[in-house]
Amino acid sequence: MIEYRIEPADPRAHQYRVTLRVPRPAAEQVLSLPVWIPGSYLVREFSRHLSSLQARQGGRALRLEQLDKARWLARCRGIAALEVTCLVYAFDTSVRTAFLDGRRGFFNATSLCLRVHGREREPHAVQLRGLPRGWQVATAMRAVGAGRAHRFESDDYDELLDHPFELGPFWRGHFTVRGVPHEFVVSGAWPGFDGQRLLDDTERICETQIAFWHGRGKRARPPFERYVFMLQVIDDGHGGLEHRASTALLASRRSLPRAGMGLADEAYVDLLGLISHEYFHAWHVKRLRPSEFATYDYDRENYTRALWLFEGATSYYDDLLLLRAGLIDPARYLRLLAKSVNNVRTMPGRHVQSVADASFDAWVKFYRIDENTPNATVSYYAKGALVALALDLTLRRDGSSLDAVLRGLWRAGRAGPVSEDDLRRALNAAAGRSYARELASWVHGVQDLPLQGLLEAAGVQWQEDKASFAASLGLRLSEGPVTGVQVKNVLAGGPAAQAGLSAGDELLAVDGWRIRKLDDALQWIRSGRSFDLTLVRDQRLQNVTLRADSRSPFAHTVRLGLQTEPARAAAELRRAWLGR
Repeated sequence: MIEYRIEPADPRAHQYRVTLRVPRPAAEQVLSLPVWIPGSYLVREFSRHLSSLQARQGGRALRLEQLDKARWLARCRGIAALEVTCLVYAFDTSVRTAFLDGRRGFFNATSLCLRVHGREREPHAVQLRGLPRGWQVATAMRAVGAGRAHRFESDDYDELLDHPFELGPFWRGHFTVRGVPHEFVVSGAWPGFDGQRLLDDTERICETQIAFWHGRGKRARPPFERYVFMLQVIDDGHGGLEHRASTALLASRRSLPRAGMGLADEAYVDLLGLISHEYFHAWHVKRLRPSEFATYDYDRENYTRALWLFEGATSYYDDLLLLRAGLIDPARYLRLLAKSVNNVRTMPGRHVQSVADASFDAWVKFYRIDENTPNATVSYYAKGALVALALDLTLRRDGSSLDAVLRGLWRAGRAGPVSEDDLRRALNAAAGRSYARELASWVHGVQDLPLQGLLEAAGVQWQEDKASFAASLGLRLSEGPVTGVQVKNVLAGGPAAQAGLSAGDELLAVDGWRIRKLDDALQWIRSGRSFDLTLVRDQRLQNVTLRADSRSPFAHTVRLGLQTEPARAAAELRRAWLGR
């Protein structure tokens, strides 16, 4: 068995000490650390945080030869166990890497545990040593033994990497769904948050999703023996990373429920949506997954054009299943959906890059956002969710649903890779006709989706309202160093782009009047009228002329609501989709 001993070497310096023990090593034993973590599609070079690597065999020091950025070679003699120790710097609060200080520890094995080449299919064990008094451990990895031994085992290296660890004096709660124990831990919470409400609402999400995939029969069970939610709350942050029987979550402290809160506020609904998203991934990504991910290659990028389906469809269902769980009402769901529609409508890059190509380019574009990102690419999360919506409403018109298609893929593959051909066959079988045209246009094309017609046919009112002044100009603003108004993005095709504004410009005045908010200028500017904008660029004052144009592609935002008296067919479709 491959074994790792992990201990806090110096919490003040944010360092773990990791000792790897390899029985019967190869004569030329190669070791490596992954360069990325499944679920987050960017080469992150975890090995940059390793230091002080040392090897011993049979009590003697052994030289480690570095082969490249993340691989080492040990030339072993005989069958005595090889031991390799290193220090790992861990000061990243994200869900993707590792963290350690005097109050909390967290890690993914991709950041700490070297891969033993040729031995990946053997069982692997993790033993935690030297944890501070009062610290707890949370993980979905199989615990071995009892007491403070803190030993855990996995069937192979892939499983080892799929079980993050949360360490510290955190809050802990439990519930059971369909006979399967679920655990929720929260690190960093303010005193007095409503833990019971968090458990109750999460239980409703889990019950709804298990029923989605397996039906409501008593014998229907999820594909894991237990599940662990690990939530770290900080002053400001948001994110999650899925695993086969757990998820690591990051959210703002303000998003936690409070005693006596009543209706869920926007921040708490956002947290519930994150919980729903990552739990859905236990089926859709961790088991049903892109065919290119049948076997992970941890040494380089793993390309697929299917993230629009696996992340996008999950983004469609995360809020929809909150509605089905009774945690939000249809009006709030439609507000969330309108937010997604407006998000994509203000991405000129949707006419440049297809959502399939956005999936493929995730490794170089999605996680490397810059000032031109909205003009050059589209989010496979955001547009992928709208493609899933369009497919679902079209399938419902054809007498089926995207629910049925995903369940059909699950029954056919259970835990297998899915290709676009598999999806195409499932769509065709569900609807009794070819969906080649829709996939070609919506997934591989750059045309706008026919959402307005589909939603109106489902009893949803589509209304366009005036956008904010800055948005109508094609500007996204951030806080500037002097006036508080600085350009973050200039959207292609808008009045600001035509006037030559650039990201980084700081806006000082409109028509000679100093401004602290661009909307202040609406006191005198009228649609169709030109105005002078004074700005600072590279320490120089500059004047540009813009026109407030109601024909701007960004002049309006979409608002969605329920039609009061929909036609019978629309009412029936809406009832099947959103419930009563």
